[in-house]
Amino acid sequence: MPSAMTASGPVDRDRLGPTLPHEHLFINLLRERRGDGLITDERLVTAEVGAFAELGGSTIVDLTSAELTIGAAPDPRSEAAGDTRDPENVLAVARVAKAAGLNVVLGTGHYRDPFLDRDWFDRHDPDQIAEQLVRDLTEGFPGTGIRAGIIGEIGADKWYISAAEERSFRAAARAHRATGAAIYTHAARWPIGLPQLDLLAAEDVAPERIAIGHCDLVEKPGYALEIARRGAYVGIDTIFTANPHEVRRRVALVVELARAGHLDQILLSHDVCVKSQLSAYGGTGYTFLWSAFRDALREAGIDDGEFERITVANPARLLCG
Repeated sequence: MPSAMTASGPVDRDRLGPTLPHEHLFINLLRERRGDGLITDERLVTAEVGAFAELGGSTIVDLTSAELTIGAAPDPRSEAAGDTRDPENVLAVARVAKAAGLNVVLGTGHYRDPFLDRDWFDRHDPDQIAEQLVRDLTEGFPGTGIRAGIIGEIGADKWYISAAEERSFRAAARAHRATGAAIYTHAARWPIGLPQLDLLAAEDVAPERIAIGHCDLVEKPGYALEIARRGAYVGIDTIFTANPHEVRRRVALVVELARAGHLDQILLSHDVCVKSQLSAYGGTGYTFLWSAFRDALREAGIDDGEFERITVANPARLLCG
């Protein structure tokens, strides 16, 4: 039976259950979000993800890349080298997973500009960077004994892929070829997911092992369909608002993809990454997808069997191959 690597070890594919494939537990986004871009409260995070578990949720994929983990722990005592996740962050995620009774899959890789250390990238070629990702996936994050289970999220900040970002993508592709781990990208606002697919294809990554993230944030008509037609997973994964217009827009995108024959390529998640998105601070937290958004999908004609395929089968296939 194929399995996914989690913070507590391998979990068989048929035991992953309802899954949120693009989330963050502890994260440091202060470079861009000075007001609420730091989540470090372990008790609060345990309660927030515990609410998902109480609804029947089973697995969360934590796509917090290396640069987003430095200082993102309840007690950040370590000095991360910059080439991987801060070990204190990894250990905190593992404690939350155990306390909440959830499987948590941890991502490895590098985020996007302006978070990337340009000097560090200038001194490392894609093969050197790939070696570090392979280490995280096969041996574990240094100082933790906990292995990554996916590559991501890796991304592009703008409508083009910068030189440092290109090295990150090539490294991710080469780590994928060495391990089989799936790749999950950050591709917000502009249709940059298509060039990302081109770059990964040039590095011999099959599209069915790629998830293009944040397709619901790109307003170009037909963009998500084109991603799906190329064979990749479509991340409708910023479902963090109850705004009626935003809910209707995302529901319509799900329906469009499903009725075009791409139900098995849809990934749904919240991308909780700032305090204001937590339920304790008035946000929708980690449960909105399984409550109001699910109801909206039902009203639009997505039945419970289709919802289960999207939220159980699709993430399991991405994680396990």
